[in-house]
Amino acid sequence: MYDFAAMGAWIEFAVRWLHVITGIAWIGSSFYFIALDLGLHRDRNLASGADGEEWQVHGGGFYHIQKYLVAPDNMPDGLIWHKWQSYWTWISGFVLLVLVYYLGAEFYLIDPTIADLAVWQAVGISLASLAFGWAAYNALCRLFVDANQTTLMVALFGVLVAMSYFYTSVFSGRAAMLHLGAFTATIMSANVFRIIIPNQKIVVADLMAGRTPDAKYGKIAKQRSTHNNYLTLPVIFLMLSNHYPLAFATEFTWLIASLVFLMGVTIRHYFNSLHARTGNPHWTWAVTALIFILIVWLSTAPMFRAEEPETAQGSALKFAQADGFSDVQDIVLGRCSMCHAAEPVWEGLHWAPKAVRLETEYQIARQAREIYLQAGMSHAMPPANLSYMEEEERALIVAWYLAATEE
Repeated sequence: MYDFAAMGAWIEFAVRWLHVITGIAWIGSSFYFIALDLGLHRDRNLASGADGEEWQVHGGGFYHIQKYLVAPDNMPDGLIWHKWQSYWTWISGFVLLVLVYYLGAEFYLIDPTIADLAVWQAVGISLASLAFGWAAYNALCRLFVDANQTTLMVALFGVLVAMSYFYTSVFSGRAAMLHLGAFTATIMSANVFRIIIPNQKIVVADLMAGRTPDAKYGKIAKQRSTHNNYLTLPVIFLMLSNHYPLAFATEFTWLIASLVFLMGVTIRHYFNSLHARTGNPHWTWAVTALIFILIVWLSTAPMFRAEEPETAQGSALKFAQADGFSDVQDIVLGRCSMCHAAEPVWEGLHWAPKAVRLETEYQIARQAREIYLQAGMSHAMPPANLSYMEEEERALIVAWYLAATEE
């Protein structure tokens, strides 16, 4: 007997699964081609006229790979375009943003203690910020097209730091980290959609028409691919951060997010140098470890958020006023609040899992959907039923939620 909440959870799960699958495909192909390009032997005078070559072994076979700066004499049939991995990663990610943060804005996107926004305002800021990200980044690339690329990367880092601070000033900590990841992923996917693939199509069209392609198109596409290469690991961190309150619910969330981008650079620098055979810079791991230790230290700083209101408000009001709420409140306080508290009493816990607190009427009503799905419709909570929640209690949770949503 599926209701809208259960169906919504499964739709979200399916989209998240698609997002992970396409993300793996995109990241895998991106990392592979960067490593391949850096590792090509370009000191060989190849009869084919190729820019470089490399021999690889995988899956019981040998691969002889050659790269042409433009194309061989005859355009091959069956040319493969690596683009849909990127497109579907962004599309599925945006659908998730809508399902979780737009439709659940009052729970996950808006924090009244940070900025008391209406839902339409929060969603508008989100959409506008993603569009701004691509516009600002693209403008920087055009401005610094002939400059030292390190200068461009420093300018981009400045934009990312500014956006980190902006997002934590308007959204909840969880949403701020997620949005910074979406902001960066939008830049990466737009690079593929607006620059890399169109430039490659221009080159292919020129070759098919018998014209000599302008080398600038390949140069620009490679520049954007390199940027994507350095931005990938921070995006993964930011997307995973919503599972770890110490990453998103501290006073220094914006600084933690900024430092993550530096770790992405140091890690990728090591592998890029290794693949290019330009050295084995072990110092990058020491720098990465130091940055991570700094992040850990920042995350343990005192929480800065004010206490949540003691009275239910907004959309939580209907759950607090629904039949059966007093019974559910007693159940949650008895079975859940020993972990989901400002100071958990369960041994080994130092903070509430996912920063979810269930100590007041407002906090319980605000988490109605999650309580219903994880403790009513399923046995996900309490973990391993350590607090011995009875089936009758789960039935009361279900009845309360349905009473509130059917009104």
